[in-house]
Amino acid sequence: MKYYKSQLDSNRTRMKKTPIDGVDLVAILQPETELERSFLRDPEFLRGLNWGVPRFGHPEGEVYKHIREVLDNINRLAISPEEREKLRLITFVHDTFKHLEDKSYPRDWSKHHGVYARRFIEKYTCDHVVLKIVEQHDEAYYAWRHKHLYHQHREGAERLQRLLDNMGEDIQLYYLFFKVDTQTGDKNQAPLKWFETVVENIEVVPSVW
Repeated sequence: MKYYKSQLDSNRTRMKKTPIDGVDLVAILQPETELERSFLRDPEFLRGLNWGVPRFGHPEGEVYKHIREVLDNINRLAISPEEREKLRLITFVHDTFKHLEDKSYPRDWSKHHGVYARRFIEKYTCDHVVLKIVEQHDEAYYAWRHKHLYHQHREGAERLQRLLDNMGEDIQLYYLFFKVDTQTGDKNQAPLKWFETVVENIEVVPSVW
């Protein structure tokens, strides 16, 4: 996994934790496929699962606890087995490489955790829908933030349009992941409500809380 070794070395001082000891990740995350089980045997994947402390949006702390919340939300959706499998794959990896992320300013978006997550999972699947949602899973939030926090309305509109163009007919699955990911912890629900209002070609589903 040479693609992020240098970034890992530079970020280790930010939050030092050993791989998860005394935690039965199989029992907690309940992998359903051999691919999901293989993730839990990967040392660097495990390192990412153990990253995190309680903070706004993520009072649960470690990434693996957030993954469990999202998986529980997926269980509440009325979706097909294929959609469920894709959403679970996205869930397992979407935040697992946050420990590598560089948030210095100006932001280098090539070092976003979604990019690292895509590089990881593309070794296991060529499903373009899974890959692009993993990489861009935070884009709806960033578009909302431009418009409603920074009052950068043009930038927000352009960022949303790029997302819609990139997702195309897969926007419904993107929305479903945005929903199950946002309705966790103590996350701000305004970005989700905004997305459900402004994006026309999605079928809004009931709350999973």
